This record gives sequence, structure tokens and C-alpha cells, in this order.
Amino acid sequence: MLSRPMLTVHEVSDLLKVKESTVRTWIHEQSLRAAKFGRDWRVAQKDLESFVNARANRPQEKTGDTAPDDGSMERPV
Repeated sequence: MLSRPMLTVHEVSDLLKVKESTVRTWIHEQSLRAAKFGRDWRVAQKDLESFVNARANRPQEKTGDTAPDDGSMERPV
């Protein structure tokens, strides 16, 4: 079963500070994974987190791991 409740389009738009129509566009373009229940869409929190992380301008920092500061890390293009 679901460990966390799914978010409505309204809740996603509030969290990301965008219009509900923007969230619906992402859903219809299949950029944001969502499930349809009747006339309403729901987004799992893990899918929203993946959506946001995929659009970040740099990789997420991992706790406890330190990267060498020798310039060997790849830089995003």
C-alpha cells in the first residue's frame, strides 16, 4: 500500500509555486508522472521529488560522501 498520501494538482502547484495549469501541462506532456482517479490527477511524493531532482542545475549532494577537489568531477553541460 502507499506509505505516503498522494498529492493533488493543487497541492503540487502550491509546493512548487506554479499555476495548476502548469502542473497539468507537465502531466499531459508526461514530464510529471501522475495517476488519474476519476476526473482528478494525483502525484506520488517520490515522483514529484524525482521530477524536481531531474531539473536541478547540479546533482544532489550525498551526505557523508565527500568528492575530491581536484577538478576531476564532470560538470553539467
